[in-house]
Amino acid sequence: MSRKLRMGMIGGGIGSFIGDVHRKAAAIDGMIDLVCGAFSSNADRSIQSGKDLFLAENRCYASFKEMILTEKQLPEDVKMDFVAIVTPNHMHFEPAKMALENGFHVVCDKPMTLTIEQALELEEVQKKSGKLFALTHNYTGHPMVKQARAMVANGDLGEIRKIQVQYLQGWLSTPVEKTGQKQASWRTDPKKSGIGGALGDIGTHAENLVEYITSLKINEIAADLGVFGDDRVLDDDGNLLLRMENGAKGIMSISQIALGEENNLAIKVYGKKGSLEWHQENPNELITHWLEEPVKIFTPNGNDLYPEALNVSRIPAGHPEGYLEAFATIYKNFATHVMVVNNNEIIEKPDYPTIKDGVRGMKFIYAAVSSDENNAAWTTL
Repeated sequence: MSRKLRMGMIGGGIGSFIGDVHRKAAAIDGMIDLVCGAFSSNADRSIQSGKDLFLAENRCYASFKEMILTEKQLPEDVKMDFVAIVTPNHMHFEPAKMALENGFHVVCDKPMTLTIEQALELEEVQKKSGKLFALTHNYTGHPMVKQARAMVANGDLGEIRKIQVQYLQGWLSTPVEKTGQKQASWRTDPKKSGIGGALGDIGTHAENLVEYITSLKINEIAADLGVFGDDRVLDDDGNLLLRMENGAKGIMSISQIALGEENNLAIKVYGKKGSLEWHQENPNELITHWLEEPVKIFTPNGNDLYPEALNVSRIPAGHPEGYLEAFATIYKNFATHVMVVNNNEIIEKPDYPTIKDGVRGMKFIYAAVSSDENNAAWTTL
């Protein structure tokens, strides 16, 4: 295509953390422009947010329904190409469904929906629409995560035997949801978050990272969840055992009450010939170990990288790439796919999380809750 893609946004008004992240990430590679939005459930705040973002006044909408229906009627060279949904979990399904049904591609935050029933319905809607759907599991966009996946796929590590993954935070160690902290308030409310607390917020990232790097599905889990916050009803901690489809064993630890932790997402994958480890708080190093060779550390744009990692390394070796760049990779790969589709061409294996990953995430949440309710009994996804 000879033009940028036009993005509409639902949620993420001025003052929103994740809305700002999406806007910056979408802009990094120069492929996408924000042209319209319905930024709040409050009509006045929504319109004011659009003005504050320097959008044309007639593209600042009072509701997502108004935006989708109005944009649908605009000329092809004006209307949005896709919509980014950056709302709390309970507000993902309805706008995603409506956007797909009205001919728009979708980028959506995770977890994909409030319930498993919504996830399965949305999957059918997406199939019927023929439109593309990206889920923002942004950590898969890191160059060293791409390198890890490519190494496993190439057989460098040999047969995968064991996986350890953790996602530890401490920001809910105190009942901050009672102080009016917006991020905590909706994440601890089952009406807005769903049946999973930490499970949905960070557990789905850990689950997706395991399946993405290893290309193996989690078959069964045994989950022991905890609720430590005063008066909370959703999990804020958990330890899970994993059984992978190839027979490998896994351990997952998630927590939002691990005092002192910031955003400690880390994974180790052990194979028959080698192993690797990656830490989100030091994302520019992929550490590998081998049977009879020294430790080897890979870095973005460094030596011996597979094309999958080189293709998303934006700057010279030694310059750190982080959270925003990884997020931007999701948008870049999604935008590339949209452009290819618009040119009536095909990408065999588009590399970004899709609606199938969203369904997997919801099945993971439900299986973990079911397992915990049955004394950590083994439960299939």
